[in-house]
This record gives sequence, C-alpha cells and structure tokens, in this order.
Amino acid sequence: MRVMTWNIWWRFGDRWRERYDAVLATIAAAGPDVVGLQEVWGTGPDANDARRLADALGMHAVFAAPSLPAPPDGADGEVGVGLLSRWPVAAVDLHRMPSGHRAEEIVTIAAVVEHPAGPLPVLVSCLDWEPGSDGPRRAQLRELGRLLHDPSRDGDLPVLLLGDFNVGPDRPELVELTRTAVDAWAAAGTGDGRTMSTTNPFASAGPWQFDQRIDYVIARPGRPDAPLRVERAELAGAPVDGVYPSDHYAVVADLAFERGEPASSTG
Repeated sequence: MRVMTWNIWWRFGDRWRERYDAVLATIAAAGPDVVGLQEVWGTGPDANDARRLADALGMHAVFAAPSLPAPPDGADGEVGVGLLSRWPVAAVDLHRMPSGHRAEEIVTIAAVVEHPAGPLPVLVSCLDWEPGSDGPRRAQLRELGRLLHDPSRDGDLPVLLLGDFNVGPDRPELVELTRTAVDAWAAAGTGDGRTMSTTNPFASAGPWQFDQRIDYVIARPGRPDAPLRVERAELAGAPVDGVYPSDHYAVVADLAFERGEPASSTG
C-alpha cells in the first residue's frame, strides 16, 4: 500500500486558496491509499479540509482538533489533524497527548481502517514545535511509542504512525522511537529527505528545524512473524502552477507486508 504524511500548513499565508488546489493536485498525483495530515483547517467533523480533500479524491476522512499550532487570534476555524483513506474507517479514538503546559490537550487520531486484508491501525499526530518544548515533545514521542506498540493493535497488518514530529531523525527521543519500528525514509529514501527545507520559499519554522527531516512515516509489523518492507520512499510537494502547496514537503512511502500466522493455542 502507498502511505503519505503531510503538514499542509492550515490557511496560513495569503495564497491559501491556491495552495489548497495544489495540495489536492499533489495528493491526487501521488495516489496514496492512506494519508496522515497535519495543520488541517476545520470548524467541525463535516466542515474541514480533510473532508473536502476526501470528497474530491473519492476517499474517506477523519478530522480531529485541537492540534498545533494554535490558530491566529480571531481566526475562523481550528487547527487539527486528519486522516484520508481509500478504504472505510471502522473506528476512531481521539487520544489526548501529554500537554499539561497548554490550556488544551492536543489530540492524536487513533483509527482502524478496513483494509481488504484486515484491520489496519493508523495513528496521526503533530507534536510541539516551539523553542523550549523539548520536554513536552519527548513525552509526546514516548506516548506515541506506547500507542504504536500497544498489543491491542497487533494483527495481520502493520501499525502505521504518520506525523509531523518537529524534530530531526538523529535526536535521542526520535531514535528511541525508531529503534523499535521502521522509519520509511531511513529504510528506502534517497538523500536526507528534508521536509522542512529552505528550498521552499514558504518554509516557516525555528532555525533548529530548517533543512531537517521532521515528518515521518513510521510502521511496525502487526506480528513478529509478519515481515514489513519499505519498497520506496520519496518526497512530494513541488510547486503546482508556480505555487508551493505547503511550507513542508510530504513523505510518500510504498509498504509491502505479509500476513503472519496467529499464535497457536496450547489449551
């Protein structure tokens, strides 16, 4: 299956309408089966850009808020995370993340997609980005690791974690996560995979994040005996008709997996 993660930069900037069209065109050209979205505009479960994109692409959608960053004062709408799926979404849980330093707890989408081969668990998240947020982000990454490896998500298919983690792959808290899971770019990408790159004129982040790979497709096998392979990983998000769709580049990865055999009972 083809998996994509992308921070689509809400409605920031004065060209957001053109950017939306470019986001739609980019996702359509990539042809993913599952997409995790961050910085998604919305005012509710039926009025949001995840739903609009899904309707245009013939996909299913989930939207959840609040996420990061906070919307501008007086803005119409929330900043959320989203999930697009080629297949129906059977279940959705909104998991509250460690964010005691904030007035509201940010959420991670924990969904189950009805893949033709069985239930496909998918997590979509966006983590702290501000200066001095290393502690909260570390706690959030550890919580994502716990969710990723929760035995309730074991099964025939891989467990997917799609997100903007706002930290590079060499940071200890990220290494802790990828030590026990597959980082798609590290497995099959070419080059450094900078998703927050100064080659993008819209790039907007702290100086410690520029020219870093801060967006991830992470997966782990659903069973120890169910091999998972990343066949390809590449970036997407080049200009469409002269307009960059977002301040981030997207990660697109092709995953291959084999269904394992359930453990035998010795009762």
